[in-house]
Amino acid sequence: MFKGSTVALVTPFKKNEQIDQERLRFLIDWHIKNNTDAILVCGTTGESATLSHDEHKQVVQTATNQAKGKVPIIAGAGSNSTKEALDLAMFAKKVKADAILVITPYYNKPTQEGMYQHYKTIAKKVNLPLIIYNVPGRTGINILPQTVARIYKDCKNVIGIKEASGSMDQITNIMSLVDRKFLLLSGSDEINLPVLSVGGRGAISVLANILPRKSHELIDSYLKGDLKKAQDLQLYLYDLIKALFTETNPIPVKTSLGLMGLIEPNLRLPLCKMSPENLDKLKTVLKRYKLI
Repeated sequence: MFKGSTVALVTPFKKNEQIDQERLRFLIDWHIKNNTDAILVCGTTGESATLSHDEHKQVVQTATNQAKGKVPIIAGAGSNSTKEALDLAMFAKKVKADAILVITPYYNKPTQEGMYQHYKTIAKKVNLPLIIYNVPGRTGINILPQTVARIYKDCKNVIGIKEASGSMDQITNIMSLVDRKFLLLSGSDEINLPVLSVGGRGAISVLANILPRKSHELIDSYLKGDLKKAQDLQLYLYDLIKALFTETNPIPVKTSLGLMGLIEPNLRLPLCKMSPENLDKLKTVLKRYKLI
């Protein structure tokens, strides 16, 4: 159900920093029309860190209402407090999200046992497919392959992981410890194809915000056995992917969407506008890919 290209959707804001519900609904419809396989809301790219819990729930509910079952909705439901994560997960279940993405608890740096207990608690109390999210560069903590395998074995509704460590060694290790039903999703667009090669079945993608069809084609080509096309697309998209990370995500991708006329590229502090130098570089790349 969740294989393919899942967009890590931005959260559009108005100039007064209120959530732009009209643009949010537009983006969901736009992704449905452009072959996006699933939509993640309230993830890192969705600026979940600066959404209040009420706003977070508002975005999840809008997404499920707008999608109307046409595309799976994965709701971000993570926190460094298990109690808070559980509340977000329960709400996602209430409004009929199709799955939850739960980030490893950040800042307080739990042990591997603490992370195991965190996921076990949420999985036990919320009967929704649960995807672990590992992004050590953001959280300051790395969930080890052995812990992932233990959670997967003991929690039947934990279905897989979004792996954004960037370590192919770690990713390969995970896949050596789990069965083939395990859902491995790349969390780093620049290594989508290598992740697929060790058993990945999709990506949760920043790139898909601006090039949904190409993102879908890359994953779909590989899954259908057309390695040459998948390789060509991975290499073709590489420069654009790197341009989307010249500053902290989602600054460049929101800026790109603004330049493309799809949203107002408003951010919430402490995220701010791109530097003029990096903005010029981004525009040059977007022009080369004929996006502006």
